[in-house]
Amino acid sequence: MNILFIGDVVGRASCEALQRELHAIKHKLGAEIVIVNGENSAEGNGINPASAAMLFDAGADVITTGNHCFRQKTMEDEWERCETVIRPANYGDDVIGRGVCVLDKGAYSIAVINLLGTTFMQPLENPFRCADRLLESVDAVNAKIKLVDFHAEATSEKRAMGYYLAGRVSAVLGTHTHVATADEQVIDGTGYITDVGMTGPKESILGVEKDIIIERFLTYYPKRHRFAEGDIELNGVLLDIDVKTGNCRSIERYRQIIV
Repeated sequence: MNILFIGDVVGRASCEALQRELHAIKHKLGAEIVIVNGENSAEGNGINPASAAMLFDAGADVITTGNHCFRQKTMEDEWERCETVIRPANYGDDVIGRGVCVLDKGAYSIAVINLLGTTFMQPLENPFRCADRLLESVDAVNAKIKLVDFHAEATSEKRAMGYYLAGRVSAVLGTHTHVATADEQVIDGTGYITDVGMTGPKESILGVEKDIIIERFLTYYPKRHRFAEGDIELNGVLLDIDVKTGNCRSIERYRQIIV
């Protein structure tokens, strides 16, 4: 089966672009399941009920997030209500929301796990130990297909997670840095990429207006970020997964400009 994972969606314009184009992309790629990282989908970062609804309307089956997941307070009720919007699992059980989603497709189940790196990030539960613990619960519901969105800053931490979980999950997909890497590979049946990249304004710096970021590097004076406008660059990966074994047969980067 083919699973399409779409990298960090930036702002309302990117949500609208996916609403226009994602159904056609799914058909073209033969993607049966779509997972979208939506942690920057709301204006001003984070995710809110409106941006989540737009991503589901576009065709997302599961929405993962990251370090900005709790930025929008209007999302608090949604974290408890909606099982297909997940936050990093290593926030712990005493925090609203859930870090794992299991899709029951009848003939097979798909477990989606969201983890946050701790190198140059927040001091949460060790993501490697958290992954060990979560895989035991996922195995208990017999989900052969296991996908991990590892939202992390350091490439070394992401690479380490890829090798640590190799042969134990179907894919480890890095998010957060908004720049797609060219190291997609299959490691012992596990699809891996250090960063999927973003779905956001093409003429931008990580989705933000270029001049704002350039001025900050010139002056070190902080300015409020504004998402850029213009054509949207969609970055994702297409995974071919064996439903009987959960092994990844191939991983391919996918990129499309949406006007």
